[in-house]
Amino acid sequence: MEHLRCTAKQQQPLTPETPSLPTLMALLPESLAGLPLTPPSDDEKQAVNASTIASFNHVLTTEAKALSHLSNLYQGDPHAQHNLCAAVNLITRTNTKGGSLIFCGVGKSAKIAEKLVATMISFGIHSNFLHPTEALHGDLGMIRAACTTLCSNDALIFITFSGRTPELITLLPHLPPNLPIIAITSNTACPLLANRDIGVLLPAPIPQPEALCFGVSAPTSSTTVALALGDALALAAARRIHEGKQSIAEVFTGFHPGGAIGKDAQSKRMGDIAIMVKDTPIIQPAAGQQDIKAMDVVLAAVRAPGGWVRVSEREIIAPRRIQGLRDLEVSVTEISEYVIKKEDWISLPTQSTIDEARAWIQRMRLEERGRGFLKAGTILGIVDAQNEVSGVVEIEDIVGEDLSICPSLS
Repeated sequence: MEHLRCTAKQQQPLTPETPSLPTLMALLPESLAGLPLTPPSDDEKQAVNASTIASFNHVLTTEAKALSHLSNLYQGDPHAQHNLCAAVNLITRTNTKGGSLIFCGVGKSAKIAEKLVATMISFGIHSNFLHPTEALHGDLGMIRAACTTLCSNDALIFITFSGRTPELITLLPHLPPNLPIIAITSNTACPLLANRDIGVLLPAPIPQPEALCFGVSAPTSSTTVALALGDALALAAARRIHEGKQSIAEVFTGFHPGGAIGKDAQSKRMGDIAIMVKDTPIIQPAAGQQDIKAMDVVLAAVRAPGGWVRVSEREIIAPRRIQGLRDLEVSVTEISEYVIKKEDWISLPTQSTIDEARAWIQRMRLEERGRGFLKAGTILGIVDAQNEVSGVVEIEDIVGEDLSICPSLS
């Protein structure tokens, strides 16, 4: 286990069981204030609408910038990446050892923590929410200390923008010293991790203070960033935990049989998720160019349904392959491995359910009959009632990104 340390009254009358109508009516004033008889003018409507829309979009734009800032941090900062991997390792260990992942926060951060508990549980990661005040009144029993000098099988995740929330600081002396702690916070000198043997800081900063952006310190961008980071952490940990066993889609569906999600998982067919070939654009060289460049492919994919692009009537490039393009100046003729010809698509009936398609792929791999064609990047051609290939699906959309669930699928 890698050790990381942050440098861081009067009695009210009884209410009758069923209030009577006269009692309710008595609560109404004898007369109502008059309403304006003349509706607002068009100019007044426009002014109100413009102000409302501007305020609304300002919040959305500001929060989108905060998410972009967070993404750039974890894409480019080696220290943030290092701590992220340490956090995923810690969650994986906790789950493998039969421990519990315990989230803790106050106020709006508590609401984010409760949502993340639900997300973790839906991926089969045992989790609980601990309120710091309730913890001091008996709920500390939720945390199981190790009986030896080894670290506890449980792990605690603090969610706090400031990193110095008084209720959380008060809790610290009562936590087992060998309890691993992860802190999702903007405070890189977070005292919650001071003097901990096992502590991991996951930075969750925002570009500008909320008071400066909105004129009020109400948690907005900060809670959005914390939630997004927690969701990303849950998915990354779930993929690691279930690697080689099940796709996370299968795990999630198994724990979510009810509602619209459960119904869709049981009844959705290949034709429902396929991208129609006829709707996929055939790109042409840009003006002044003789060849189609990788940049042309990327630009066309941004506007295309599902990100699919054709370079001819019978040749297509799938979204995941487009995402793998690095040299955007190269000609498509020089990256032929990215282009899949129609005769190489694997046919599946449009009425097949997703579960049936997944089971068939797995069975073919286990029986070693699909080694040559069912591999990463395979395109599934969806055959309609007229026996025509009318749609396309990437194999990863069926078996998940973790292709190791299908032996030798690479």
